[in-house]
Amino acid sequence: MSSLSKDDWRVAENDLERREKSPSRRAQGGAGEIDKRARLGGLGVGRVKNNYASPSLGPAALLDRFLSSTLVQATLALALLAFTPLNAIAEPTLTPPGNVRAFDAPSDAGGALSIVWSPASYDGPDVRYQVSMATGTEHPRVIAEFPSNSHYVRDAKQPWWARPGKADDHYYAVKSGKGIELQNETLYSFTVAAVRNKAHSAAALPVTAIPGPNWVNWNQMNNLLIVLVFGAVVVGSIQTAKRREIFLRRIAGLDAVDEAIGRATELGKPILYLTGAGDMSEPSTLAAAVILGRVAKRVAAYETDLLVPHRDPIVMAVCQEITKQAYLEAGKPDAFKEDCNFFITTDQFSYTAAVDGLMLRKQPAANFFMGSYFAEALLLTETGASTGAIQIAGTDSDHQLPFFVTTCDYTLIGEELYAASAYLSREPVQVGTLRGQDIGKIIIMTAIGVGTLVATVAVMFHAEWPTLVLDLLKDLK
Repeated sequence: MSSLSKDDWRVAENDLERREKSPSRRAQGGAGEIDKRARLGGLGVGRVKNNYASPSLGPAALLDRFLSSTLVQATLALALLAFTPLNAIAEPTLTPPGNVRAFDAPSDAGGALSIVWSPASYDGPDVRYQVSMATGTEHPRVIAEFPSNSHYVRDAKQPWWARPGKADDHYYAVKSGKGIELQNETLYSFTVAAVRNKAHSAAALPVTAIPGPNWVNWNQMNNLLIVLVFGAVVVGSIQTAKRREIFLRRIAGLDAVDEAIGRATELGKPILYLTGAGDMSEPSTLAAAVILGRVAKRVAAYETDLLVPHRDPIVMAVCQEITKQAYLEAGKPDAFKEDCNFFITTDQFSYTAAVDGLMLRKQPAANFFMGSYFAEALLLTETGASTGAIQIAGTDSDHQLPFFVTTCDYTLIGEELYAASAYLSREPVQVGTLRGQDIGKIIIMTAIGVGTLVATVAVMFHAEWPTLVLDLLKDLK
């Protein structure tokens, strides 16, 4: 404590008494006796000017008065801001993820769950989401961790009508695999937490869900819509074919069927008909069997011999019934021969050698090659051409088409083989179905063109609305 002279003490004491007697001090009331000597002792050395004390303050009082200055406080605040990291100022406070929902994954066979929650203001690369899972009394364990600016509903491979939430919501699919084994009809608990620098975290309340199979795959509702549209087109085409005649493009190979049968009848030679190398599960074999029925009906009318060698016993049995029915419809059941359809072998080249020998011995006037073929195609057609027979081929095996075109008189290419039955019979149901298929092809080609244009617009202008159209054209599983 600094020492004071007697005059300084007297002046300071008088000044203190004058302050104590001021109205503001009297308004406080009941403050008690003030230890003047103690208060004066803290003032230090003073100088008297105009009967007022101008005390010289001690170090503690000077520091307190210095720190209480507004300018000094502003300077310290600016210095604190200057040395504070920028991310510490800009980082928002972590809050638990909001609106967390867990539910069974839709449109699946079970064994999967979906978790959806709302986006937060702190979403970014510096904050990560942790997804924890627990079963029963099991302690929760982290099954996924990823940046908070990823895993959105819009990124999921789901159409817009089957999305589990808003496009900007976060989405995580829990599936069996990589240490996770989900059992149907079992309750699972999930917790979603926001983590920053592995030091600060905020977790939402746990949510539960039970996986299970679903009856309907909502992702493929567009396929159902397309099937209904095509079905309506085919039914409408059939009704149109029943009311009026529908134009069919001329197919030269089918127009030559009557010519080939007539020539065989005039020459008194048999007709050879092959159904290909496939079984009854192949569309081309089915088409070949149907065409056989049309050919057999006209052969029966002319009472010409028919030879149908087979390399598949099931196909032989089916063709026997088709041929028998054709003779019955032609009114010549007595002309039908059971052995006109006969089995040779299932081996590819043994069958080819046997048929080649049959051509050379019987010398058929017309050869029909319908169905699917492989390496035996050229061996068969070359032998047939050497006998001078009229040859009509039809196949969807594009790798054999060059050989048929080269060695045969007429060739049905691709879908002309499937259209042959409707072309030959002119039945309204078959003709209407054929017309409906053609309209369906037009719709598909139009959809491809529109989809390409819309996808190009989406890429060029970064628009979201094209997904409303493109999702309808996708085959989503």
